[in-house]
Amino acid sequence: MKDLYEITRHLVWLTQFGLSVCVPPILFVGAAVWLRQAFSLGGWIIAIGVILGILGAVSSLRYSLKAIERQGRGDSQKTPPPVSFNRHG
Repeated sequence: MKDLYEITRHLVWLTQFGLSVCVPPILFVGAAVWLRQAFSLGGWIIAIGVILGILGAVSSLRYSLKAIERQGRGDSQKTPPPVSFNRHG
């Protein structure tokens, strides 16, 4: 049962990782195409959409990798509780 839980957890992370990298470029390019058609803008708006989409994908990739790294460390790398000197004897 524990193996099934681990497989499901990794499948969820993989799905979230893929979506967080693929969705920003699609949305930004789609928005750029819509802006171009709606307001008769030039092709430069598509280039801006591509650049913003790539930046969004890289940002999501970094965030996802940091979250995966934190989860991979587990409890062994947690910070110790703060030291308290309020003992009254």
